[in-house]
Amino acid sequence: MEQYTSWLLPLGFLGVFYFFLIRPQQKKEKKIKEMRSALKVGEMITTIGGIYGKIVNLKEDYVTIEVGSEKTKIVVTRWAIGSIVEK
Repeated sequence: MEQYTSWLLPLGFLGVFYFFLIRPQQKKEKKIKEMRSALKVGEMITTIGGIYGKIVNLKEDYVTIEVGSEKTKIVVTRWAIGSIVEK
Protein backbone atom coordinates (compact mmCIF):
# COMPACT_ATOMS: atom_id res chain seq x y z
CA MET A 1 0.00 0.00 0.00
CA GLU A 2 2.86 2.37 0.80
CA GLN A 3 4.29 1.86 -2.70
CA TYR A 4 1.13 3.22 -4.28
CA THR A 5 0.93 6.31 -2.09
CA SER A 6 4.47 7.32 -3.12
CA TRP A 7 3.30 7.32 -6.77
CA LEU A 8 0.06 9.15 -6.04
CA LEU A 9 1.54 12.65 -5.74
CA PRO A 10 3.62 12.55 -8.99
CA LEU A 11 0.65 11.12 -10.89
CA GLY A 12 -1.57 13.83 -9.46
CA PHE A 13 0.86 16.52 -10.62
CA LEU A 14 1.01 14.91 -14.06
CA GLY A 15 -2.79 14.92 -14.28
CA VAL A 16 -3.03 18.57 -13.24
CA PHE A 17 -0.24 19.50 -15.66
CA TYR A 18 -2.06 17.75 -18.51
CA PHE A 19 -5.47 19.32 -17.87
CA PHE A 20 -4.22 22.87 -17.26
CA LEU A 21 -1.36 23.15 -19.77
CA ILE A 22 -1.22 20.44 -22.43
CA ARG A 23 -4.91 19.93 -23.22
CA PRO A 24 -5.79 23.65 -23.68
CA GLN A 25 -2.75 24.09 -25.95
CA GLN A 26 -3.86 21.13 -28.09
CA LYS A 27 -7.37 22.61 -28.40
CA LYS A 28 -5.94 25.98 -29.43
CA GLU A 29 -3.67 24.39 -32.06
CA LYS A 30 -6.60 22.39 -33.47
CA LYS A 31 -8.75 25.53 -33.74
CA ILE A 32 -5.98 27.44 -35.56
CA LYS A 33 -5.39 24.52 -37.92
CA GLU A 34 -9.11 24.40 -38.77
CA MET A 35 -9.13 28.17 -39.39
CA ARG A 36 -6.16 27.95 -41.75
CA SER A 37 -7.68 25.07 -43.72
CA ALA A 38 -10.99 26.96 -44.13
CA LEU A 39 -9.51 30.13 -45.65
CA LYS A 40 -11.34 31.61 -48.65
CA VAL A 41 -10.43 34.09 -51.37
CA GLY A 42 -11.57 37.60 -50.44
CA GLU A 43 -11.16 37.24 -46.66
CA MET A 44 -9.17 39.83 -44.73
CA ILE A 45 -6.41 38.23 -42.64
CA THR A 46 -3.54 39.12 -40.36
CA THR A 47 -0.23 37.30 -40.58
CA ILE A 48 1.71 36.31 -37.49
CA GLY A 49 4.08 39.14 -38.39
CA GLY A 50 1.28 41.71 -38.17
CA ILE A 51 0.64 42.30 -41.88
CA TYR A 52 -3.01 42.91 -42.80
CA GLY A 53 -4.12 41.79 -46.24
CA LYS A 54 -6.85 40.36 -48.44
CA ILE A 55 -6.54 36.82 -49.80
CA VAL A 56 -6.41 36.81 -53.61
CA ASN A 57 -5.14 33.27 -54.29
CA LEU A 58 -4.97 30.02 -52.35
CA LYS A 59 -2.72 27.03 -52.97
CA GLU A 60 -2.10 23.99 -50.84
CA ASP A 61 0.77 25.46 -48.80
CA TYR A 62 0.85 29.10 -49.94
CA VAL A 63 -1.50 32.07 -49.79
CA THR A 64 -1.20 35.21 -51.91
CA ILE A 65 -2.42 38.37 -50.19
CA GLU A 66 -2.86 41.97 -51.34
CA VAL A 67 -1.61 44.65 -48.97
CA GLY A 68 -1.62 48.43 -48.99
CA SER A 69 -3.32 50.99 -51.18
CA GLU A 70 -1.19 49.96 -54.18
CA LYS A 71 -2.42 46.35 -53.80
CA THR A 72 1.04 44.85 -53.55
CA LYS A 73 0.89 41.04 -53.68
CA ILE A 74 2.78 39.00 -51.08
CA VAL A 75 3.04 35.21 -51.00
CA VAL A 76 3.09 33.67 -47.50
CA THR A 77 2.85 30.13 -46.20
CA ARG A 78 -0.43 29.03 -44.62
CA TRP A 79 1.15 28.60 -41.20
CA ALA A 80 2.00 32.32 -41.27
CA ILE A 81 -1.69 33.28 -41.16
CA GLY A 82 -2.43 34.42 -37.62
CA SER A 83 -6.14 35.23 -37.76
CA ILE A 84 -9.06 36.26 -39.88
CA VAL A 85 -10.06 39.91 -39.47
CA GLU A 86 -13.74 40.16 -38.63
CA LYS A 87 -15.67 42.90 -40.39
